[in-house]
Amino acid sequence: MKNSTTLIALFYFVCSALGAQTFEKAKDFQKFSGYFNFFYDDKTDKIYLQVDDLEKDFLYVYSLSSGIGSNDIGLDRGQLGNEQVVFFKKAGNKLLLVQPNLTFRAITDNELERKSVEQAFAKSILHGFKIEEESKGSYLIDFTDFLMRDAHGVANRLKRSKQGSYSVDASKSALAFERTKAFPKNVEFDVTLTFKGNPEGAWIRSVTPDPSLVTVAQHHSLVELPDNKYEKRDFDPRSGSYPFSYYDYATPVQEPILKQFIRRHRLEKKNPSAAVSEAVEPIVYYLDNGTPEPIRSALMEGGKWWNQAFEAAGYKDAFQMKILPDDADPLDVRYNVVQWVHRSTRGWSYGSSVTDPRTGEIIKGHVSLGSLRIRQDFMIAQALMNKPFAERDDNYQPMLDLALARIRQLSAHEIGHTLGFAHNFAASTVDRSSVMDYPHPQFELDGNNISFANAYDTGIGEWDKMIVAYSYSDFPTGTNEKQALNAILKKAQDEGLRYISDQDARPTGGAHLLAHLWDNGKSASQELESMLEIRKKAIDNFSIDNIRSGEAYSTLEDVFVPLYFFHRYQAEAVSKIIGGLDYNYAVKGGGQFAVKPINAAVQEQAMKSILKTLDAEVIAVPKDKLDLFPPRAIGFNRTRESFKGRTGVSFDALSVAETAADMTLGLLLHPERASRLIQQKSLDKNQMGLKEVLDETIKGTFDLSHRDDYEEEVQNTVNFRVLYHIMNLAAHTDVHPQVNAIALEALKNLKTQLLGNGKNAIAAEMVQRIDDFMKDPSKFKLIEVPQIPDGSPIGMDCMD
Repeated sequence: MKNSTTLIALFYFVCSALGAQTFEKAKDFQKFSGYFNFFYDDKTDKIYLQVDDLEKDFLYVYSLSSGIGSNDIGLDRGQLGNEQVVFFKKAGNKLLLVQPNLTFRAITDNELERKSVEQAFAKSILHGFKIEEESKGSYLIDFTDFLMRDAHGVANRLKRSKQGSYSVDASKSALAFERTKAFPKNVEFDVTLTFKGNPEGAWIRSVTPDPSLVTVAQHHSLVELPDNKYEKRDFDPRSGSYPFSYYDYATPVQEPILKQFIRRHRLEKKNPSAAVSEAVEPIVYYLDNGTPEPIRSALMEGGKWWNQAFEAAGYKDAFQMKILPDDADPLDVRYNVVQWVHRSTRGWSYGSSVTDPRTGEIIKGHVSLGSLRIRQDFMIAQALMNKPFAERDDNYQPMLDLALARIRQLSAHEIGHTLGFAHNFAASTVDRSSVMDYPHPQFELDGNNISFANAYDTGIGEWDKMIVAYSYSDFPTGTNEKQALNAILKKAQDEGLRYISDQDARPTGGAHLLAHLWDNGKSASQELESMLEIRKKAIDNFSIDNIRSGEAYSTLEDVFVPLYFFHRYQAEAVSKIIGGLDYNYAVKGGGQFAVKPINAAVQEQAMKSILKTLDAEVIAVPKDKLDLFPPRAIGFNRTRESFKGRTGVSFDALSVAETAADMTLGLLLHPERASRLIQQKSLDKNQMGLKEVLDETIKGTFDLSHRDDYEEEVQNTVNFRVLYHIMNLAAHTDVHPQVNAIALEALKNLKTQLLGNGKNAIAAEMVQRIDDFMKDPSKFKLIEVPQIPDGSPIGMDCMD
């Protein structure tokens, strides 16, 4: 079907040279016939658009067809911009391109009521076009300036990211006709834009041959809107779907003015009354044909997992994966696409979509997968294997298998977003019930080795089947849809499935018992204990045989980084339990509890587990491993994914431990957590409070002693970080004042304890720092540690 549309476009193109021209001005121009007819004047490099219908809504979408390649800047190849419903309106000798305000509506037959709402809120006029010629109710306008502007906001993005001030250089910009096409229901324009400016940042310098001239390509699509047969489905906060919202001012006073529906593709059974039926039009996703093997096969396999969920919802072959035809444009709105995107460093993958702003119907799913992510998974496996290259250098298959297993899951995850589904960070606690969680590889000890056999799941989960059922079930005629949807949610609840999404799972702002990023298991504390055992075994096994013959020792250090910080995400999970909560996105009558505190014993166990990550015996790099990390070789400079330190060229083992400890303390003694602990203790005297947390932290660090001088020095380094974080709580202005008071008391008690250590130089220095702090806490500033290497994909616009 898709190939036939390309032939139709070619037919229009050929026939246009033979057909009569509508406009005198355009009689010698090249004509393209499609949803909008347009003409190209090669002498002036201008596009003229023919507008036949005024005040008729259509969809305008802009995107980035070639990017800059920097995760930090965030302008990726294939990145979608905002979709907008627009229409042309005549005003004197101009046509205005108007974007109506669809956030505020009046859904009513009363035209005056509709107009009153339209006139109450601002609309946007995106552009004004001089009418070049009018013929029989059709208008010819010069569309060139509209296409050649910086629609995607490249210059603003470069400025905001402090990379420099840039503007479009028209003399070095042009229309790109290899991706400019016309089809019956959409027309596609592509332009090459060069931005000229003064480069100021390192990111732009690192990815452009001449950073004063940055050339990208932007894409514009004019698309026919879907018909009015799409049926909206109510949003429920328990459903795992993204909400699509607007305000309806025609709503009766006794009903909510905010209307919320789910985002989803249009999918209907050929026979709704049948238990299993083919779809009228299946959902088809196309994989970027530039994806190499074996990644291509892994992405195809992972994407196809979704058909398991659609089958469970009563469809046959309703979700399909194919390879994108060679002549198809991945930004063509007719294709749901999984795109393989290259950047200078590994970054987030994300699932975006083009959605009808009137209804929430997903018109195009568009997945962007970062190509360097797989290399990090490969490196994790390389670090965990016991001497993988001791006998031969081609023993890479177990590592590749692990990385491909992650890629399968990632493909399913990002496609899930474009199907309308949100993250579920509580799914890992119920037998890995959703690909919409962030999975940490699940390893097991196998004698002296670490087994990868159960690292990642191999199919769709039970939660995923539920969200497909909720979003896409096609109920037989006469079904009470609300009751049927509630029954789906009730079944999930009865099966013990839990759902908590982004805002409640993040390490600093979140406080949920079960919802964590990159963790496994029902108990975060038990999982941390297990992970520390695996980490210890892998570090004990780590050797020069974790790299190939001829590779630099500097590469070995890089391989060691993800192993050393192997516990970091599970530590995040455990920290959230302390002063945390257990809760649901409950609704009245739904049968779920709303919120309850976490059991005191569970919090106490979490405290015991996380304190292990502050013990020098656990976090010190073993002395016998330090000889593996000489100063960096020429050509192998440190990067953002390397260990940092204070000792110049040498490997700084103390700073490595300091960074790890600071990671834990920044979570455990986070100001918001401290304030929650004040409230928690006030509600239940048997619960942990901030005093107990500080007492246990001091006991688990300052009270430790190590026979080995090296480990003792590592512990001193950790203890300084503990001191600083308590000072931070004592001086912080965005906490309950009780936090300041309890932290100050802890500092006084700690000073007394340190004075009891006699003439110990370290203790004396700490006492001096406490005294200096007490003179004026407002002057305190938390001393920074060497930055922890990137663990999450680089870049903070997370949609992974």
